[in-house]
Amino acid sequence: MTDADAPRPESPPGPDSGLGRHAAPLSAEPRSAGPLNAGQGLQPALPAPHTASPVTEYPVTFTGTAGEYFRLWIVNVALTLLTLGIYLPWARVRTRQYFYGHTWLDGQNFEYRANPVALLRGYLLVGALFVAYSLSAQFEYYWLAGPLLLLYVGLYPWLVRQSLRFQAANTLHRGLPFGFGGTVRDSYVAYGVANVIGGIGGLFALPWAWFMQRRYQLDHVAYGTARGHFRGDVAPFYIIAVTAVGIAIGAGLLVLLPLAAVAFASFGRGALSVETLDPGTLLPALIVGYVAFILLYTVVWQYIRGATMKYVLDHGELGGVVRTRATFSSWRLVWIGVSNAVVTVLTLGLATPWAAIRRSRYVLEGIQVRAIAPLDDFAAGALQRESALGEAASELLDIQVGF
Repeated sequence: MTDADAPRPESPPGPDSGLGRHAAPLSAEPRSAGPLNAGQGLQPALPAPHTASPVTEYPVTFTGTAGEYFRLWIVNVALTLLTLGIYLPWARVRTRQYFYGHTWLDGQNFEYRANPVALLRGYLLVGALFVAYSLSAQFEYYWLAGPLLLLYVGLYPWLVRQSLRFQAANTLHRGLPFGFGGTVRDSYVAYGVANVIGGIGGLFALPWAWFMQRRYQLDHVAYGTARGHFRGDVAPFYIIAVTAVGIAIGAGLLVLLPLAAVAFASFGRGALSVETLDPGTLLPALIVGYVAFILLYTVVWQYIRGATMKYVLDHGELGGVVRTRATFSSWRLVWIGVSNAVVTVLTLGLATPWAAIRRSRYVLEGIQVRAIAPLDDFAAGALQRESALGEAASELLDIQVGF
């Protein structure tokens, strides 16, 4: 973000007011000069020179280590297996508390204060519904599987909204919780209507759906009394989508052409038929093709994820006085994502903590917060108790609601 992109100069809040969404610009108000002496009346008010509020940059730092997190992770895995999944909510809370607690901004770390018991109730409910659907579909009880599937599709936008509210309410910085004020109606537009149109329209409509969802997330987030705002446009999401398609086509050709040559050679120079097939040659080619497809999917997904996150962070604003900037590279994130996946598979999952720490450190230390008012000036709002049902659904059903 250039200096032109710096937060607009606005007046810092008074001692009894938070940073509202429409803070007044910093400008010197005309003031009366007062009587100069006993023989003079009031002089005309003279405007004071305009003074721009200085912009302070706060880098984000991450202090987590792979060795430390590995000990936490292995205990979480063991207890989750021993308790047949009952410990999963505690494991999720402990994991987030570790990553939040090691993320620092302006000398203060973040906190995560979700109640594992509340999460457990949501996990049990969502898990029971998922098992009921899976069993009914497996044994062809479509009279039960159909309504359960429709129930999930109908409740999906509501679950996303509940998850966002729950995550925000349990995330704190300086003891002040975040909040999320998005309405159910807006959620059904962003995650219902937009998803349907995106699914039907494909590349022509899917980037618009991404834009609607990111705008819904940022425009309704709050920190104390300060409201968020997404300054982005829909066009860059189409650029991200077109670039991802180009990556898929280019990489796909690089993989398919050699495989096609191998397949053709395996049939020999005679007529193409199953009888002339050489399994010893074609089978390895099919395995290589499958692995290449997985890697290609990972590359495309990691690029979309990284480029979207970078654009959203570059165009996020809070209270009119705080903006974020991402200095990390989307392509570097692609490499980290792909290499993390390869190492995790080769180590049978034991490198999962190392991969998580590696990516988190690169992303978080590539974020900067620019503000024209001290972060201490945010006034606390009331913390509302939120249902953990949406959060449980987002975990068990893999609902992607983040950046």
